[in-house]
Amino acid sequence: PILEENHNYEEAFRNNFFGTFQLAKLCTEGEVSNFVFVSTDKAVRPTNLMGASKRLAEISIQGLSKSSSKTVLNSVRFGNVMDSSGSVLPTFRRQIKNGGPVTVTHPEIVRYFMTINEAAYLVVMSSLMAKNGMIYMLKMGEAVKIDDIAKRMIKLSGNNIKNDDEEGGIEIIYTGLRPGEKLYEELLVDKASKETAHEKIFFDPVIDSIGLKEIDSLVVQIQDLIDKKSLPDIKKLCESYADYRPSA
Repeated sequence: PILEENHNYEEAFRNNFFGTFQLAKLCTEGEVSNFVFVSTDKAVRPTNLMGASKRLAEISIQGLSKSSSKTVLNSVRFGNVMDSSGSVLPTFRRQIKNGGPVTVTHPEIVRYFMTINEAAYLVVMSSLMAKNGMIYMLKMGEAVKIDDIAKRMIKLSGNNIKNDDEEGGIEIIYTGLRPGEKLYEELLVDKASKETAHEKIFFDPVIDSIGLKEIDSLVVQIQDLIDKKSLPDIKKLCESYADYRPSA
C-alpha cells in the first residue's frame, strides 16, 4: 500500500524498474557471470503499482539478455516468505503479545508461503540452471487462508478467540483489503509452465519481444511522467507493457 498512487509510487519505479535495469546493465558491461532478479507473484497480471514495476523489471531483464553474451540474466518469482520483514507472522505475534486485536484484511484472503531457507535455496538452484532471459517460478504448494493462520497462532499462544460466545480472549478484526491488494494471488505455476530438473522450479517458455532500445525509451518516458506527476499516463504504459489491471 505504501507504493500505491496516493503515497510513494515513484519509488516503486525508481527502485524496482530503473534500479534493476541499471544494475543489470552494469553487470553485462562488467561481464559478471550471472544476474538473478528476485521478482514476486504480484508481477503476474499485477493489480498494484509495485507488481507492475516488478513486471517491467522482468521485461527489461529479458530485453537486456538478448544483447548479452557474457552475462546470464534471469528472474525468479515466488510468493510470501514466512518471518521475512513483510510477513504477517511477526505482526500477528506482536498483536497477540499485546493482547490483541489481531488484524486480518479479509476473512477469505489467501496466500502462498515458503520458508526463508527454502526460498533462498531455490533461488540459488534456479541461478545454477539458468538460461539467458528466462523467468523461473517456484512451486509454492497449497494456498493458506490468512484468517486460519491468525486463529491457529492465537490458540497456540494459549489464548481463546473472542467471539459472541466467548467474551474473553483475543479479538480478530477484519480491516478490509488495502489499495491494490488481491484477495487471491495468481498461481505461479500453471499449465503453460515448463518443468526443470528440480521438482519445485519451473519456467515460463515465453520471452518478451521488447528490445533494449525500447526499454531505454520506456525508462525515459516513465521518468518524464514521474516528473510531471502524471500517474494516469504511467498506468496506461503499465497496462500496455506489464499487463497491469488495477483492482476495483
